[in-house]
Amino acid sequence: MTIEFVKYHGLGNDFILIDNRASSEPIVTPEQAVKLCDRHFGIGADGVIFALPGTNGTDYTMRIFNSDGSEPEMCGNGIRCFAKFLADLEGSTNPTSRLRIHTLAGIIVPQLTADGQVKVDMGEPRLLAEEIPTTLVTAREKVINQSLNVAGQTWSVTCVSMGNPHCITFVDDVAAIPLEEIGPQFEHHPVFPQRTNTEFIQATSRDYLKMRVWERGAGATLACGTGACASLVAGVLAGKCDRVATVELPGGCLQIEWSHDQKLYMTGAAERVFAGRI
Repeated sequence: MTIEFVKYHGLGNDFILIDNRASSEPIVTPEQAVKLCDRHFGIGADGVIFALPGTNGTDYTMRIFNSDGSEPEMCGNGIRCFAKFLADLEGSTNPTSRLRIHTLAGIIVPQLTADGQVKVDMGEPRLLAEEIPTTLVTAREKVINQSLNVAGQTWSVTCVSMGNPHCITFVDDVAAIPLEEIGPQFEHHPVFPQRTNTEFIQATSRDYLKMRVWERGAGATLACGTGACASLVAGVLAGKCDRVATVELPGGCLQIEWSHDQKLYMTGAAERVFAGRI
């Protein structure tokens, strides 16, 4: 079977996008996705994203297979790439069109902006331990500035779900973190029964955060949109930052706002790289 694809990236977090509108299930298996994401023997990507038919009144459904074959609930950079992909598929001439996208994390609403970026209504953060999920505290408690022992060191962590789990810790120098060594130990820590994404954050001011991320199922990536949103929430809860801030990632910057309607709004770029068939 020949499959056409388009490669996109959001701040260097790169994805293979597949038009899957003719079927309600992904036309690529998780095992095949692993091979496609291989950067030496495949196309190379952090994940494969499928555009499926919408359900329950939504315009489309988005599903993702990570580079290790696992399926995350959502992906912030992926949803921006998804929105650009759909605009290209539809031949949209409306620079500010909005779409309702069904994901495993709920309905997400991306909107193309007049300057070519994508603004995404990411919904409300989930803060209770049972929602993340984690066993760091009791089920109905919030995880704010809790101690967690990883790699022989005690870290102060705050946990947030954006439909997927995030563990955020604030550090003095984010560049000094041995990400490849410590990241997997956070991801697979027994207090996170579904594993976790981990963000290491340096708050340089009340409205500017520097971030490095270890993504569940993908490892070290250049950007993570849900992680940027979760990190802003953690920063507000921990008293480290304001409700609107720039989050600097290795691949570039995102503008994040935790609005007074309690929703997170993420604005950033998404770029088409190339198209092909396999």
